[in-house]
Amino acid sequence: MLEFTELAYYATVALTVAINAIGVGLGQGLTTAGAIESMNRQPAARDGITKTAVLAMALIETSAVMGTFVSLMLLFGPQVSNGAYVWLGQLGIAFAMCLSGACIGLASSLPTRAACNAIARQPFFAQRILRFMLISLSLIQTPVIFGLIVALVIQGQLASAITMREGMRLMASGLCIGLGSTGPSIGLALFAQSACKGIGINREAYGKLLSFTFISQAIIETPIIFSLIVSIILLFLIPSSRYENLIDTVVLFSAALCTSIGTIGPGISSGRTAAAACRQIALQPSLHTIISRASMFAQGLIETCAIYPVLISLGSLLLHFTR
Repeated sequence: MLEFTELAYYATVALTVAINAIGVGLGQGLTTAGAIESMNRQPAARDGITKTAVLAMALIETSAVMGTFVSLMLLFGPQVSNGAYVWLGQLGIAFAMCLSGACIGLASSLPTRAACNAIARQPFFAQRILRFMLISLSLIQTPVIFGLIVALVIQGQLASAITMREGMRLMASGLCIGLGSTGPSIGLALFAQSACKGIGINREAYGKLLSFTFISQAIIETPIIFSLIVSIILLFLIPSSRYENLIDTVVLFSAALCTSIGTIGPGISSGRTAAAACRQIALQPSLHTIISRASMFAQGLIETCAIYPVLISLGSLLLHFTR
C-alpha cells in the first residue's frame, strides 16, 4: 500500500505540470501559426500582429505556471504520510488543475488567432483589437484560478484522508471544479473568437461588441460558479468522519460528477449562442439591441440546464448528510 501511495504521489506531481504544459504548448503553437498566416496575408501589420501574439502567449502561459506552482507545492511542501488515502486527495488536486488548465491552454488559441487575423484586416485598429483580446483572454483564465484555489484547500486537508470516504471527498471536490470548467472554458473561447472576428469584419461595431462581451462572458461563466460552490460545500460543509461508509463515498462522488458533467453542455451551447450573436452584431450594428437581448434571453434559458444537476447534487448531499 505504501508503494502505491508513493507512486500516486509522484504521478500526481508529474501529471499536474505535464498535462498543463501539453495544453499550453499546443495553444501557443496554434497561436504562432495563426500569427504567421496573418503576417503573410498583411505584411504591413506584422508589428501589431507580433505584439498581439506575444502578449497572448504570455497569458496562455498562466495555466502552465499555475500547474508548475502546484507541482512544486506538492514536491517541496509538508509531506503527509499518516493517511492511507492521501493519494485520492492528491488525485483531486491533479483533477482541479489539469482538466481546466489543459482545456484553457488549448482553447485560448481560438481568440488569439482570430485577433491576429482581425489585425491583418484592420491594421490601423490594432491597438483596440489587442485590448479587446486581452480582456477576453483574461476572463478565460478564470476557471484555472478557481482550480488553483480548490487545489490549495485540498492540500491543506490532506491530513484528514485517513479513510476512503475522506479521500473521496477531497478527490470529488477537485473533479467537480476541474471537469466542471471544461465546457464553459470552451464556450468562452468560442465566443471570444467570434467577437474578435467581428471586430475584424466591422470595426465600427467595437463599442457594441465590447459591452456585449462583458455581459455574455459573465453568463457563460455561471456554470463554473455552480461547480465551485459544490466543491466548496464538499470541502467545508460535509462533516468529516473517521469511519468508512461506502454510501457516503458514493454520494460524494455522484454529487461531484452530476454537477461537473451537467455544466459541459450549457457552457458550450451558451458560448456558441453568444458567438452567433457577435457575428450578427458585426454585420448589422444597428440591430445590436435586438440581437443582444435575444442572445441573453436564449443564454438564460440554456443556463437553467446547468441549475438542474446542481439542485440534484445539493439535494442528495442535504438529504444524506442531515438525516
